[in-house]
Amino acid sequence: MNQSYAEAGVARKNTASTIALKVLMIALIAAGAILILGGGLLTIIGAVLVVVMSFLLPRLNVEYVYIYVDGQIDFDRITGKSRRKTLFRVDLEQVEIIAMQGSHALDPYKNMQCVKMDFTSRDKDAKPYIAVASKEGKKYMIAFEPNELMLNLIKQKSARKLVQY
Repeated sequence: MNQSYAEAGVARKNTASTIALKVLMIALIAAGAILILGGGLLTIIGAVLVVVMSFLLPRLNVEYVYIYVDGQIDFDRITGKSRRKTLFRVDLEQVEIIAMQGSHALDPYKNMQCVKMDFTSRDKDAKPYIAVASKEGKKYMIAFEPNELMLNLIKQKSARKLVQY
């Protein structure tokens, strides 16, 4: 079989609120460790605090992986470098257009009522693409950062849907 396959991934950049939340969680872990030393009910509260915060802290590290296989793109999220979940899957047949963010080819879709999905790194130097798709009666605008191999495979499969200017 002649399958086309490409995989790309980006790590989401930490925003100021994410950094503040991480600092708060670390402070709560430290406070929980101090409460454990208090004895009695404080030990239980401290232990619960440490366990819950230690469980939630790695979930703030988010990566997105895009997998293209034979005309289908999967958008996966990896949290804490261990848990992977497919968030969205779309066939190129369902896609109307894929264009670089800011392209004039996307102008007709600017005021469209749709579900917006952001699978980008949020890096100011990144050049994300926007895919407009229809799935199950809903319209979606999907922001992602494909690599050159993925763009070439998409172009081979559906050249008219990919706008590269």
